[in-house]
Amino acid sequence: MSENETTSTEQPVRAHEPAAVRDSAAARASAGEPAGGPHAERHIRSFTPRRGRITDAQRKALERLWPRWGVAVAEGTRLDLPALFDTLPPDAPTVLEIGFGMGEATLRMAADDPGTGILAVDVHTPGLGNVLRLMEVRGLDNIRVAEGDAIILLRHMLAPASLAGLRLYFPDPWPKQRHHKRRIVQPEFLDLAAVPLAPGAVVHFATDWEPYAAHMLRTLEAHPAYENTQPDGGYAPRPDARPLTRFEGKGLDKEHRVHDLLFRRR
Repeated sequence: MSENETTSTEQPVRAHEPAAVRDSAAARASAGEPAGGPHAERHIRSFTPRRGRITDAQRKALERLWPRWGVAVAEGTRLDLPALFDTLPPDAPTVLEIGFGMGEATLRMAADDPGTGILAVDVHTPGLGNVLRLMEVRGLDNIRVAEGDAIILLRHMLAPASLAGLRLYFPDPWPKQRHHKRRIVQPEFLDLAAVPLAPGAVVHFATDWEPYAAHMLRTLEAHPAYENTQPDGGYAPRPDARPLTRFEGKGLDKEHRVHDLLFRRR
């Protein structure tokens, strides 16, 4: 057990409102904080900071529904997943989704599989508000929205073998060679993810950037904690459980080829 684990407090961890609502970019800049927040200079980072324009409906959803379905990403605190997903049975599986954008796929997968808890983490303010708003509209109660760096979530907040799956759809490919080190899928990231993933947990990545797909496949196949679910190796067909989103459809219209990777935690 690491030093950070010994000082952790296990609790659902909710916040009155996300940092995206509380803080403005100008306030952060005046405090001398990096544009990506206090963890922007970490070696591994799960996101490209982006705030975007937030609608009144999204802002109101953040302010009103965050105490109910929001999760504060913070070091030194361990999530109690059964308590967090208190509307599901205590033994219900939980999957982590990193980077959900406006939440189109997240919401549809939650509706199709109401017995699975989805812990969805992102820093995109409009997306956070959109998911919360549509959860209420559609009567969904099996998503919890976390605002912050997924690396902190993986490293500090999730108990070993507590996740039944990991989803990472269309992360930033960082196409320029000098930026490849910024890609989230690296051996160090897979090391972190292996700890909270239970044996047999499904790891599902998808990208429409062919060189990044090849990098993902090489990195996963080289890691001893993961095995390819495809008998002959290589990429997997898009499973029916992953819906075709408008974002993906635009890429297909441009003749982008989408690759799915389905691996399992050994």
